[in-house]
Amino acid sequence: MISTPVNATDETRRHLVDEINRLRQERGAVILAHNYQIPAIQDLADSVGDSLGLAQAATEIDAPVIVMCGVYFMAETVKILNPSRTVLIPDSKAGCSLADSITAEQLRAWKAEHPGAVVVSYVNTTAEVKAESDVCVTSGNAEAVIRSIPEDQEILFCPDLFLGSHLERVTGRKMHIWLGECHVHAGIRPQEMDANRARFPDSDLLIHPECGCSSHFVWANGNGVMKSNRTYVLSTEGMLRHARQSSSNSFLIATETGLLHRLQKEMPTKTFIAADDHAVCRYMKMITLQNLYESLRDLRQEVIVPEEIIEKASRAVSRMLAIKP
Repeated sequence: MISTPVNATDETRRHLVDEINRLRQERGAVILAHNYQIPAIQDLADSVGDSLGLAQAATEIDAPVIVMCGVYFMAETVKILNPSRTVLIPDSKAGCSLADSITAEQLRAWKAEHPGAVVVSYVNTTAEVKAESDVCVTSGNAEAVIRSIPEDQEILFCPDLFLGSHLERVTGRKMHIWLGECHVHAGIRPQEMDANRARFPDSDLLIHPECGCSSHFVWANGNGVMKSNRTYVLSTEGMLRHARQSSSNSFLIATETGLLHRLQKEMPTKTFIAADDHAVCRYMKMITLQNLYESLRDLRQEVIVPEEIIEKASRAVSRMLAIKP
């Protein structure tokens, strides 16, 4: 058995990578990795992206085995889109504080209080919650989805408070919003961002909409008026697009720090700085070379979603994929 102690040598890591590559060929496996994964996992993956990009990639896979390097709700989404394939996650304990903030039972009770309302669920939810939803969204296409709903239709949005509030500001739609949050994005410190803006005054500030601090930096009085220049609220893929197209050469990134690896790798001549270097998701970092290797070796940590949940949840996920950002 290969093991990777904390002080693993480069030779050991290279051996693990070689074994992972051998096993992925042997298993006919495709490896997907979220933007927040550690650099070694991102560098190995067949596809790296945000939740929307990975869901789109999952619809195009014909491999018998798919390994989702991310958190558990992402692996469930891949299974919903690929019910006949073997979907693995290297560590099934890689959860999500945001997904845990609402249960299917709570959503059913909320729906009963608002009969006829459209339920819009962030993709950061369990398969059971998706099965109770009318449509899912990601941060990349949420605005487009909300704008596609008739203006006279009541909307229940769950579970992220800050994304929901951001959507109300940019679309002008009033919604009922569940009071959930991502502990990483909610924990990004405005004072740290202020200090970094002072240190790097020529940088664009790119803020993920799950950040509670976005209203502090972007909006005046909650009325949709921008109060600061060179500040943008964007999904992770939106941050990549902005950095590629921008004439700026320096960017402060207010999201989970794993994204900085991909940004720097794809744009080596530009500078990317964590707006708050404490923005690290311990669940995302639970995926390692070691457990990826073991998952492929033993086909372990298979993701199982009941057929009736897949049938119901697939409708909400398919509607999400049909609406372009």
